[in-house]
Amino acid sequence: MKIKRILKWTGRALLVVLILAFLWGFVAYWMSSNDCDRETGAPVNPMKAIVHCEYGGPEVLRLADVEKPVPTDNQVLVKVHAASLNPLDLTIRGPLLIRPILGMRKPKDTRLGVDYAGTVEVVGKNVTQFKPGDEVFGGKNGAMSEYVCVLPDRAVTLKPANVTFEQAASVPVAAITALQGLRDKGKIKAGQKVLVNGASGGVGTFAVQIAKSFGTEVTAVCSTRNVDMVRSIGADHVIDYTKEDFTQTDQRYDLIFDLVGNHSFSERRRILTPNGICVMAGLGGAGWHDGMAGRLLGELNAYLGSWFVNQKFIAYIAEFNKADMAILADLMQNGKITPVIDKTYKWNDVPAALSYLETGHARGKIVITVN
Repeated sequence: MKIKRILKWTGRALLVVLILAFLWGFVAYWMSSNDCDRETGAPVNPMKAIVHCEYGGPEVLRLADVEKPVPTDNQVLVKVHAASLNPLDLTIRGPLLIRPILGMRKPKDTRLGVDYAGTVEVVGKNVTQFKPGDEVFGGKNGAMSEYVCVLPDRAVTLKPANVTFEQAASVPVAAITALQGLRDKGKIKAGQKVLVNGASGGVGTFAVQIAKSFGTEVTAVCSTRNVDMVRSIGADHVIDYTKEDFTQTDQRYDLIFDLVGNHSFSERRRILTPNGICVMAGLGGAGWHDGMAGRLLGELNAYLGSWFVNQKFIAYIAEFNKADMAILADLMQNGKITPVIDKTYKWNDVPAALSYLETGHARGKIVITVN
């Protein structure tokens, strides 16, 4: 009798929770809005920016006049010369799994882009790290615009003189993802054997070069058309996945940096050394937003499975910081990493650029020149 009562009240409690969750989702959906809903007239001090007022494909993007930002005493105003795209920008489609974060009915943040490179135009009176005229690069939400305001102690650093604005703009998100994944999560060490699965993409091209800078032996996995390119950036060995399955070889790796996630936990375990690490990074590839739930479940299974073995499977989210941006600048300055740029587009071609990124076949990065 007591058990029946407990089950009855538990069922009622769950029903109430489900009803409240439904009501919350319903209200959140219809209450969600963004800057586009609050536009009351032409900007007083306009600048151009790429915006999207609704969820959808690249066709929802438009070049619009928005208010030019004004730096505070602790900020720097940067005139953007180039920006670049990342798989992160494909969230304009509003994947259902992350809509509670992005905005239920409409995107909370209507601006596109994170990576940028440009020239410091104005510095706040409390800023000592930069001066007008400095060439810089970094990460800032809404970077696909003519100007951005940034904090000097965050994700911004001086651009090396030996790289172009387009090259520098391709670095921030992709290179910091590769650096933190290999160094902090993978515990990379000189002399190790490292495999990069997805070596020809934005993060992958930086991962190959950064792994080499640590003195490791790098095997890169890519398609036939990218074999020569990944060799040219330093890969010691290249596996063409259209001809060979890297999980079925006799080679063992101390570290797998996996940007694709197209193999099972057991398949990847098989080619790891007894104490090897598999770092699972990114959600890239064609149609990633459609298969997000399945990919996340697969990586969660691998993460949980590694609790019971010596090999480790680690997922992570990269975070911007000034120290790592400076490290990336030094690596470029010393010629240890050279950004790989597939295509460069102009302002009006951003939808086409994002469509190309969405195919999952870009070699390295896609850059936008900001006029």
